[in-house]
Amino acid sequence: MNRKTLVLAAAIGLLAPVLAGCGDTEGGSGDGDAIVVGTTDRFTASKEKPAPVDPAYAYDVGTWNILRQTVQTLLIQPRGDGAPVPEAAESCGFTDSGNERYSCTLREGLKFSNGDALTAADVKYSIERALAIEADTGVFALLSTIDTIETQGDLEVIFHLKSADATFPYKLSTPVAGIVPEGSYAKDKLREGFDVDGSGPYTFETEVEDGTLTRATYVKNPSYKGSLKVGHDRIEMLSYESAEAMGEALESEEIDVMTRSMSPEQITALGNNSDDSVDLVESPGLEIRYLAFNTEAPSVKTKAVRQAMAQIINRSELVAKVYGSQAEPLYSLVPATVTGHSNAFFNTYGDPDVAKARQRLERAGVSTPVKMTLHYTTDHYGPATKAEFEQLSKQLNDSGLFDTDIEGAVWDTFRPDGQEGKFDVYGMGWFPDYPDADAFISPFLDEDNFLNSPYANAKIRKELIPDSRRQADRLAAAGSLNEIQNIVAEDVPVLPLWQGKQYVAANDDVTGTAYLLNSSSTLQLWELGRGVSG
Repeated sequence: MNRKTLVLAAAIGLLAPVLAGCGDTEGGSGDGDAIVVGTTDRFTASKEKPAPVDPAYAYDVGTWNILRQTVQTLLIQPRGDGAPVPEAAESCGFTDSGNERYSCTLREGLKFSNGDALTAADVKYSIERALAIEADTGVFALLSTIDTIETQGDLEVIFHLKSADATFPYKLSTPVAGIVPEGSYAKDKLREGFDVDGSGPYTFETEVEDGTLTRATYVKNPSYKGSLKVGHDRIEMLSYESAEAMGEALESEEIDVMTRSMSPEQITALGNNSDDSVDLVESPGLEIRYLAFNTEAPSVKTKAVRQAMAQIINRSELVAKVYGSQAEPLYSLVPATVTGHSNAFFNTYGDPDVAKARQRLERAGVSTPVKMTLHYTTDHYGPATKAEFEQLSKQLNDSGLFDTDIEGAVWDTFRPDGQEGKFDVYGMGWFPDYPDADAFISPFLDEDNFLNSPYANAKIRKELIPDSRRQADRLAAAGSLNEIQNIVAEDVPVLPLWQGKQYVAANDDVTGTAYLLNSSSTLQLWELGRGVSG
């Protein structure tokens, strides 16, 4: 299986696909059987989380990938990334010089999948609904710069912003800004279960067992009118409990495509195997992994403890032992390929140094070894997460300055426990809402941040984030962005670890796989088709 498609970075801050080693035809066929896609993402509706796929609630890569196929947004990320382009809208743009008034004109003839007309009033209703519900996932914060929304006729919607926000077009391309019909989504209540109604390229059918989604079927929406070309009429997605089970399904041809998350061992084996019936697609990604701190918890409340951990952890060793060439060390919340990135943590701490870490703790009067538990999720970020935390714990313990153990939990309990401050230190991953530095800063550091972190830096929130958003030219925002990253490196409310690559494995007759994932790990199922690849 060493037929390898490489999707390479074309420029800093802008990723574009390039094919090497394997031909991949444009488009696809709407004929034939369904294309079956495997994933280890798990989708559960429960008493605690009854509405996992409501656009006003959903805020993880898996549920967003369901919504991106089914619910239209005014704008969408283009094939090779870059600035958002019109989708449900025919055109959008700022209409003032201060980036505070944003207007969109809808395409004529838009319809929901039930046949009802989609108008500017539906856009207004959908976005105001997400803001009013204020779901505890924190996804509504993406729209927090909106002051008021007005409509002019059936086709024009105008957003008046509280302050300048050059990143607002990106936010309108995210599922929280998805357009839904009022009749199916109550104004003040989340829609429970897995039903989705929208105007996207696919409709959505589900099979559910004991509250868990086991099979999702995407059927081409005959009412769809937008910018996307649908490559195949029917896509099915199966959810597996492990990467190993998903890999066996690919070998037995139960599935045609294997997506996130494959294990490092699977990726290596697929790349080295001589069988050319399966193609491995490698592409740059903006996924990051980091440690989050409850900065009010006794074990890490003292900043010197967090700084000492930043001084000790050897990212290069961690990546080499767990992920090999499939990840890169990361020294900031902002990945290296995104405009505005700086190596703030390396600039502050340099190479790992136990002696310097000891000095920091001694100056702060901290007794050693510092005892703590490192928490991780067992079922959300891939099968290598446990090994990663074993390495982190070993590095800290080998310093003699820490006495750590590790503890895993399933995502459905891990995520709320983290938000509720039950963990002192815990591991999280992040797939950006959009490919801009703001998407790696605001969700962690602004008000209503999705971690529900007690860390609050007034300069970041009141001055530097607003300053960065005023700059339509993102290079011009570098000064504010760099200062934010330097403050984070000094205060260590989070500790970035690594930045990952992305992989897809597919049977040789499946086309469109080079574009199946964009840099934000967005699944673009409409790209898939069947054909002949050489």
